[in-house]
Amino acid sequence: MEPIKIDITLLAPVTKAWEYYNGPEHIVQWNYAHETWHCPVAENDLRVDGTFKTRMEARDGSFGFDFQGTYDEIIPNKKIKYHLEDGRQVEILFHEIDATTTNVEITFDPEKQNPVEMQREGWYAILNNFHKYVENH
Repeated sequence: MEPIKIDITLLAPVTKAWEYYNGPEHIVQWNYAHETWHCPVAENDLRVDGTFKTRMEARDGSFGFDFQGTYDEIIPNKKIKYHLEDGRQVEILFHEIDATTTNVEITFDPEKQNPVEMQREGWYAILNNFHKYVENH
């Protein structure tokens, strides 16, 4: 299955985009696809062989899951590569357009349980929440 690629451009310097993408205190503010969900817990050891874990759950408590993986490559303010527990690969690139604008591009291997378009929409909704959070804080 072909990897899925999404991206978004933020009105924020690359250092802020990086900090808000990786700081657990920020991740819990934006890491969910729909307002009926939230991210109550985020742990992040941002280094090669370090791990991350975020908890995504419905606000009504009806459903939730952990999203976790291990970092393979980190280039501060530029690139993050990690693999998920099931072996799928994810790469995030931070492109500094200018001093106040950053493009964030995510490429990820789709899982086999859900349709590709549903996965693209879900990941993009989370990225769009990130975009709104960064620009409003």
